[in-house]
Amino acid sequence: MLTRLDLRGFTGSLAEVLPRPEPVGATAVETVRSIIAAVREGGDDALAKFTERFDGTSPPSLRVGRTEMGEALERVGAEVREALYASAEAIRRYHEGQVRPESMHGSDGLVVRTIPRPVDRAGCYVPGGRAAYPSTLLMTAVPARVAGVDEVVVCVPPGPDGRIPDSTLAAAAVADVDMVHPVGGAQAIAALAYGTASIVPVDVIVGPGNVYVAVAKQEVAGAVGIPAGFAGPSEVIVIADDSVPPEFAAIDVVVQAEHGPNGLAWLVTWDEEVADAVEAAIGQIVATSPRRSDIEATLAVAGNCLLIDGPVEALAVADEIAPEHLQLMCANAGELALKVRNAGAVFCGPWSPASLGDYMAGPSHVLPTAGTARFAGALTVSDFTKDVHVVTADRAAIERLGPHIVALAEVEGLDAHAESVRMRLADG
Repeated sequence: MLTRLDLRGFTGSLAEVLPRPEPVGATAVETVRSIIAAVREGGDDALAKFTERFDGTSPPSLRVGRTEMGEALERVGAEVREALYASAEAIRRYHEGQVRPESMHGSDGLVVRTIPRPVDRAGCYVPGGRAAYPSTLLMTAVPARVAGVDEVVVCVPPGPDGRIPDSTLAAAAVADVDMVHPVGGAQAIAALAYGTASIVPVDVIVGPGNVYVAVAKQEVAGAVGIPAGFAGPSEVIVIADDSVPPEFAAIDVVVQAEHGPNGLAWLVTWDEEVADAVEAAIGQIVATSPRRSDIEATLAVAGNCLLIDGPVEALAVADEIAPEHLQLMCANAGELALKVRNAGAVFCGPWSPASLGDYMAGPSHVLPTAGTARFAGALTVSDFTKDVHVVTADRAAIERLGPHIVALAEVEGLDAHAESVRMRLADG
């Protein structure tokens, strides 16, 4: 099931030997650019054509409002409703701790107030097609609401009947979403960025998706705010030893692989017997999985088992790959976690599966992939806000700081900048 790579005793550059998913090719970029151009020109008509082409269906409307969301919430079972509310509450409580108050800095007549302000409109992309993801709707829309965003809209690919699954619409009701649009793919990102007759443009677009969705977000960056992380196909590295049941490590490799192809699912261990046992358990799990084809597609391309010398080397592998999910299923997991530099989220010990983070831990499960965890983290309240600085100075502050301003403006050749201060220093 997994391709084994023995790096025991290796002392060279990990970057040169570790397999990585194929980078985004020029063909995908050109395809996305053509879709964006078509949506900008054709609006709703282009969305209808792409939905028919890619999803094989025609939604009755591109706007699904709160009444239909509420009806869907009534239709889902009590167990699902309870789970949606519980998840939303955990996400809300966690993100409320990220809300920053106004701050103030003062120094001898100069006062700078920093006021966090939410964007007016946020667009959340929720994947569909292979499955419904009400959890992703909660993980994007709830933080937006906590940030204070006035209007939150969601794009999600429609099902075969042209409609959005009840579970996703129910989540939209729980998250207090204003509007859901049954459109997916790069075309949804284009519509959110530039607008159509049915979809009003937003200020920020968040949410995970396939490579075309992720590339589309990069292409529209500048027209709208886009978080730094590349939220593409799912990834996991499980670091395991003989302190945990091999079945636990195996299922957690499979968990991310079942999202489908183009992801990454690795087992890293310094114990060959553990490698053998986990791989055998993976084979048994996959053989009976309802999503066997998706799992096998991922493991065939990016399912690897790395044998290394010990925990230090395992962390070096993880930091080089910078995975979306890193699971430390080994002794001293808590201590090792403090040494991790590059990962979207770290899960410690046998009782902390990534599934906990996917649904109930609280932090958003929208995490950086494709190595972008080197410089980006999970979706947070700050992705929906910007800082407005209010600067106030008195004459004493300008007299004190003015000569420095003049000197710097003159060295940059910006005479008007310098003169704006010289005038004030000469006045009086």
